[in-house]
Amino acid sequence: DSNDDIEDVSLFDADDDVSRRSKKSKIRHPVASFFHLFFRVSAIAVYLLCELLTSSFIACMVTIILLLSCDFWAVKNVTGRLMVGLRWWNQVDDDGRSHWVFEARKVSAQGSKTSSEAESRIFWLGLITCPVIWVIFAFSALFSFKVKWLAVVVMGVVLQGANLYGYIRCKVGSRKNLTSMATSYLGRQFLRQVRFPGFWKPS
Repeated sequence: DSNDDIEDVSLFDADDDVSRRSKKSKIRHPVASFFHLFFRVSAIAVYLLCELLTSSFIACMVTIILLLSCDFWAVKNVTGRLMVGLRWWNQVDDDGRSHWVFEARKVSAQGSKTSSEAESRIFWLGLITCPVIWVIFAFSALFSFKVKWLAVVVMGVVLQGANLYGYIRCKVGSRKNLTSMATSYLGRQFLRQVRFPGFWKPS
């Protein structure tokens, strides 16, 4: 039911050619790489230090939510496209139906069009690590009965988890592709068991 445009892109681009590898090891978008980590790391730092800096819960909550919102927008619209050639969004067709679109830029033979290995590592490290930290914060707030912080932590999990899910879908493929791959795998295993019925029996 969804119109997913999927192309292949490498998580950690590496080339056998030494000259291209030297180009890929450089950070081609330093500003994007900086802001890819700045907002999400700042939100975590404010969450950890806010009780030491101020006694106002409202000020801390608003600051963290603003940082998380800026991070969500920057990662979804800017850094993913520049650093790894991935993007995802939602569009509504003429019939009013909502469609999620996941795109991945093909690796080009031109070095100027490919993502650098350093940027890919920065992008995926920040994208995966920070949601995990917010999940840890969620369990910590839950078990320590910090109910007032639970809403802020859940916001962090949702916003950063949404970007993580979207970019994984861009890299791995659409749900339809995953379903067909699983069906094909199970079909091969079934045919293998039919051809060799004693293969799966324990020795």
